[in-house]
Amino acid sequence: MNPFLETLLDTPLDDTYRGVPPGEATVALRAVATRQWQPRSGNMALPVLTMDEAAFAHNVEQIFGYVRSHGAALAPHAKTPMSPQIVQRLLDAGAWGATVANLQQAAVLLRAGVRRLMLGNEIGGAASGARLGKLLAAYPDARMLMFADSADSVRSLAAAAGHAGRPVEVLVEVGGGRAGARDDAAVEAILEAVAAQGGKLALAGVATYEGAVATSDPAVTARQIAALMERAARAFQQVRALAPQAPLVFTAGGSAFFDQVTQAAKPLLAQDGNALLVLRSGAIFFHDHGTYERALRAMDARSGFEIDGQARHAAADFRPALRLWGEVLSRPEPGLAICGFGMRDVSYDQDLPVPLAAFRDGAPLPGWDPEGRVTRLNDQHAFLAISPDSALAPGDVVEFGISHPCTCLDRWRVFFGLDAEGRVQSAYRTFFG
Repeated sequence: MNPFLETLLDTPLDDTYRGVPPGEATVALRAVATRQWQPRSGNMALPVLTMDEAAFAHNVEQIFGYVRSHGAALAPHAKTPMSPQIVQRLLDAGAWGATVANLQQAAVLLRAGVRRLMLGNEIGGAASGARLGKLLAAYPDARMLMFADSADSVRSLAAAAGHAGRPVEVLVEVGGGRAGARDDAAVEAILEAVAAQGGKLALAGVATYEGAVATSDPAVTARQIAALMERAARAFQQVRALAPQAPLVFTAGGSAFFDQVTQAAKPLLAQDGNALLVLRSGAIFFHDHGTYERALRAMDARSGFEIDGQARHAAADFRPALRLWGEVLSRPEPGLAICGFGMRDVSYDQDLPVPLAAFRDGAPLPGWDPEGRVTRLNDQHAFLAISPDSALAPGDVVEFGISHPCTCLDRWRVFFGLDAEGRVQSAYRTFFG
């Protein structure tokens, strides 16, 4: 095991971490299962964020089965958990590499032993180029593919190459709605800028991100993704003309529209014969009870999830893995319960948390109101609307599903993996900076 990961597992968990009971004796990350904590029993400090280990493993199996059957590869976006332990699990499962959003994330994963990365973003100007160059120089055995969408970003990467003492690999980013070259002329300007750097840069392929052109209208979204993929295909052919023998990467694919990316790219890459489609899906491993649940239902409506030629039901095949556990603090009004968590603890940019179950003394609460819903959040309070005659009382523990894993996990320094009995079997450190 990489020394960084080995040391990470020896991280002492104490009650400065959410979830660890106050006054609990320090326990190493690797030994957390010995404590037999169980959120629903109230023997953890609440709120706490957990991951269903079986659901996570099942999701890994599903998405890797998909990419294998389509001749693609995965470089999961590590920004979702920013946990070297999770990234290593995905590499062990067969990931091609990992994707990061910035240099801090790259530094964390390089230190953890990851040696094939994509930085799914432009880096900025010459100062950022110097920082990248210093990072690359520190890890001469690492391969890092970098996005460029303008001559300016090319010059920044050339500055990095100068500091690193070796060429930097460039992915021409084609985009819409966010970053990325907007037309063929912009792609040509990038390629001319790369050629002008006198060997400091090497063309590695083309990148895009289809989620940036999505709308609330499925038909419009499909047209815009198709148009984006057509532009990316033309850019790929422009790159291929300048790098006729090089093995190239064509990369796209978040966790909502990877089926459309795969189908659009397949003919291009089959004709080329020396390129690899690399999907960057990251949230799919955690799934959710909101935004990605809807996205996979939409994928099923277009019959997009297919493994080994067989149509599958993505909304059923993937399982939400994350849970937020909160304790009822107050029943100030008949139809209201106040739970002890808020915006500091859970995502709310896409949807509010969804109550799933309630427990009293570790057992399911009789008469739990399935229609209860969170109506709003304060910093540390959740407002749960319930039936006026609900039995829910202060001290009861409520299990919530979340929406949008990326903006939930980043609130936690540690999240806990649960076994089939709902007991903590593992703990994962995050490194969001």
